[in-house]
Amino acid sequence: MKIISKVKGVFANGEGWSTEPVERLSYYSYFAGQNMIYTLFNVCLTTYLLFLGIDPIKSATVMLIVKVWDAVNDTLFGVIFDYIKFKSGKKYLPWIRISTILIPIATVLTFVIPSDSSQTVKLGWFAIAYILWDTAYTLCDVPIFGILTSMSQNIDERNTIQSIKSIATYAGVGITSTLSTVLISEKVGVNYGTISAIICVIAFGLMSPASFKLKERHKGDTEETFTIRKMFSYLFKNKYLLIYYLGIFFYSSLQIGNAFTLYVSYYLFNSALFSLVVGAVGTVPQLLIALLLPKLIRKYDKMKVNRICLLLYVILSVITWAIGYGNVVVYIILFTIRSIPLSVVALEMFMFTPDCAEYGRFKSGTEAKGITFAVQTFMAKLTGSVSSALGLFILGLESVGWKVVEVGSFQELEQSGVTQTPHALNMLWLIFMLIPAIGGLLAYITWLFYDLKDKDVQVMIDCNTGKITREEAFGMMSKQYDIKK
Repeated sequence: MKIISKVKGVFANGEGWSTEPVERLSYYSYFAGQNMIYTLFNVCLTTYLLFLGIDPIKSATVMLIVKVWDAVNDTLFGVIFDYIKFKSGKKYLPWIRISTILIPIATVLTFVIPSDSSQTVKLGWFAIAYILWDTAYTLCDVPIFGILTSMSQNIDERNTIQSIKSIATYAGVGITSTLSTVLISEKVGVNYGTISAIICVIAFGLMSPASFKLKERHKGDTEETFTIRKMFSYLFKNKYLLIYYLGIFFYSSLQIGNAFTLYVSYYLFNSALFSLVVGAVGTVPQLLIALLLPKLIRKYDKMKVNRICLLLYVILSVITWAIGYGNVVVYIILFTIRSIPLSVVALEMFMFTPDCAEYGRFKSGTEAKGITFAVQTFMAKLTGSVSSALGLFILGLESVGWKVVEVGSFQELEQSGVTQTPHALNMLWLIFMLIPAIGGLLAYITWLFYDLKDKDVQVMIDCNTGKITREEAFGMMSKQYDIKK
C-alpha cells in the first residue's frame, strides 16, 4: 500500500504545477510507444541486417551515409519548426499527430526487405526505408520533448515528469525487448517483418492519446525566424548545450553493446532468451531508481548525481569485462549492481536539454526551442547509428573472422550449425562491455565542465516568463555564468 501511495503521490499535482494527471499519463504513454519503436531499431536492427546476410561493413557504410541526410533534415526541421505557424496556433501538437502515423509505417517498411533479393537491392531498400524512418522520427522527437516547456514552467514539475516518463520508457523498452526476443528466438522463430508489425500496432495505440490530451499553455514571448547561419551561431553561443551534447556523443556513440545484446546472449550464454533473464533481474532497481530520482535531484544537483553514477558505471563495466563471461551467476550479479548507476544516467539523459534551452533564451533573449531540441534528436539518431555502425565495422574486419549467415531467426541459425571462433567471441564481449565503458569515461571528463545549476535554471525560467526582472535574476543566481546583464 505504501508503494501504491507513493506512485499516486507522483501522479498527483504538486505545488505550483500546471498539468493534470490525465495529461501526464498521455505524455508517459507516448514515450512508451515511441520507445517500443526506438528499441526495435536500437536492439534489433543490427541483428536483422546480419540475418539478411549482408556484409557487415557494407551495412555499416549505408548507416553512416544515411546520417548525411540526417544532418540535413534535423537542421532543416529545426529551422522549419521555429518558422511554420499552424492555423490552430499550436506549435508542437500538429507535428506530434503527423509523426504518430508516419513512424509506424516507416518502421514496418524497414523490416520487410525481401530476403530473396540481391545484396544490392537489400542495401538500396534499407537505405531508402531508413531515410524515411529517420525523417519521420525527427518530426516527433523535437515536438514531444519541446512541448514540456510549453506544458509547464515549473522546473520541479518538469524534472518529475521527465523522471516518471522514464518508467513508461522502460515499459516500452521492456515490451519490445520481450516480444522481439521471444518471437525471434530459437524456440519460436518468427521473422522480423511480422514482429515489427505487431510492435507498431501496439505503439500506435500508446502514442495516439498524446495528440488529444496534451496542452500547450505557455508560449515564448520573443521568437525569431532562424536561418542555417543564425542557427549555428546560436549553438556555438550556448555553451552548456554544446558541452552536454559533446558528452552525449562520446557516451552514446560508444554504447555499441546494445545492438549486439541478442548475439551476446545466443553465442556467449547459449540462448537468445538469456537477455530476458538479465533484463528482468535489472528491472527492479531501474524502476525503484525512477521513483526515487525526483526526490534525489530535489536535494542534489542532477549533474553532480549524473557524474557520480557515470563513474560507478564505468568502474563496474571494466570489472565485468575483466572477469569475463564464463561464470553466469557472477555476470548476473555484476550486471544487476551495474544497472543501478546506469539507470540514473539513462533517466537523466534528456533532463538537461530544457535547461539548456532556458539558458539560451536567458542569455540571448531569443526563443529557440526548435533548434535546441533538434540538436537532441540529431544526437540521439547520430549516436545510435554510429554505435551500430561501429560494432558492424569491427565484426566485419577480416582479422575478427566473424561468420555471417543468412537466416530468418535464431531458430534457423541454430539449425544451420554455424559456430564462431573463440577470438571472434572475445571480440564480441569487448564490443559489448569494454568499449561502452570507454565512452562513459570520455563523457564523464567532458561533463566536468558543465556547471549550470538547477537552482539557477529555475531563476532563469522565472526571468524568461516575466515573473522577475533580469536584475533580480542576477542577484539570485549562484554565479554570473557568461551572460551580460
